[in-house]
Amino acid sequence: MATGSSATLFSPSMSSSAIDDASSPYFLHHSDSPGLILVSQPLTGENYTSWSRAMLIALSVKNKVCFVDGSVPRPEGTSPNLNFWIRNNNIVISWILNSISKEISASVIYSDSAHEIWIDLKDRFLQRNGPRIFQLRRELMNLTQGQMSVSSYFTKLKSIWEELNNYKPVCTCNHCTCGGIKSISNHYHMEYVMSFLMGLNESFSQIRGQLLLMDPIHPINKVFALISQEERQRNITTVHGNSGGEETMAFVVKNNMSKVNPVQISNRN
Repeated sequence: MATGSSATLFSPSMSSSAIDDASSPYFLHHSDSPGLILVSQPLTGENYTSWSRAMLIALSVKNKVCFVDGSVPRPEGTSPNLNFWIRNNNIVISWILNSISKEISASVIYSDSAHEIWIDLKDRFLQRNGPRIFQLRRELMNLTQGQMSVSSYFTKLKSIWEELNNYKPVCTCNHCTCGGIKSISNHYHMEYVMSFLMGLNESFSQIRGQLLLMDPIHPINKVFALISQEERQRNITTVHGNSGGEETMAFVVKNNMSKVNPVQISNRN
């Protein structure tokens, strides 16, 4: 998340008008109280990756990321901005303390800056890539629908997959012209869909087979929508004593396939 832009807006020689500029990191909205809770789930230690991500998003909205990443350091003692910095720093410290467990809060409450607290929490709770990737891969491998609804199963798989995605290397040169990045992205998407379909209960085997025949394969959200539609259809037919639900949904999927590539579907049939 880019934070340097806010830091470049100000220098130690700036006047008190900085607090009146909404684009300034020193600006405080009337709703920016010390009791504000920025994230719904407090930091407990195990959830550092998701917690820090949520906090950075919330802090970026408040234009206060610069106080945790250190890009706006404490001004010198003679700077007119010192009091502004102290006020904002303490506000951000309060928000952090409101967003972590009481046990963790007790260990950082005497820190002097939000940046110091942020680095402390990162050093303590951010797991190294190797062990965390291994843990997530194992969770993904062992994840099956079981007694969960399709929606609950997909939500759990998505949370694991999205965190794994954060560890995936990305190209930042912006000069790739061979199309390799697109191929890698398509392969990654296919693995996502395959992981979802593999964990489904065997009762979805017929519609799963139909989805796997599609070329190109549907986006993950479309696949989820079709499986959810099948689940709802079964619930309806169960209530009304109709046993033709799966055949009906299979027809819907097959009809969808014909819209994607009628010639290929005809050849396969």
